[in-house]
Amino acid sequence: MDELNQQIRKLRSDYSRMELNESEIAKDPVFQFELWMKEALAANVSEPHAMTLSTVSVDGKPSSRIVLLRGFSAQGFVFYTNYNSKKGMDIAQNPYASLNFFWPQIERQVRVEGRLEKVSSETSEKYFNSRPRESKIGAWVSEQSQVIKSREVLENKFAELSAKYPAEKVPCPPFWGGYLLKPSVIEFWQGRPNRLHDRILFTLSDDEISWNLQRLAP
Repeated sequence: MDELNQQIRKLRSDYSRMELNESEIAKDPVFQFELWMKEALAANVSEPHAMTLSTVSVDGKPSSRIVLLRGFSAQGFVFYTNYNSKKGMDIAQNPYASLNFFWPQIERQVRVEGRLEKVSSETSEKYFNSRPRESKIGAWVSEQSQVIKSREVLENKFAELSAKYPAEKVPCPPFWGGYLLKPSVIEFWQGRPNRLHDRILFTLSDDEISWNLQRLAP
């Protein structure tokens, strides 16, 4: 382990691909996110829609996991999950959360903070119906975050439900759906040489319409 720790401590990356200036960044952070997402896709970033979702339990204990962005707009950022999962329980008790995107190929991060609310059941069902049949069945199979005896439990239940729903029409589970994170803070991070990274922070104004822009020290 000591040798591995030494190797880890020696890991270094010199970020020098691009820069981020106040004069060039969009005044609307969601539009800026759209521009960066397009560039991440063009750069063939692996799973650019993957984001770290951090929630906090009612007793103040944080937890993080990777979820997938399934849409965004001026209203916020959308992902889908099991409402009875650990994150679902956290959100029910404390609706404030954060997202973090990391795109190493273009040396960028985007951090988002805000309040979560459920999307409409119609929106959840529409997205659920667009998923592959196997993914739909998987949503029914997994009692997400619950302790199970073995993987065989999942496989047996998957086989049982596959037989129950042989056609494409699999109903959306009542415990499954989407969340919208309505941002109040969005930060854009661009890697720069000598660890003097560019950090531009957008904070939502009291009018909940306009955004304030500031540069942060790295």
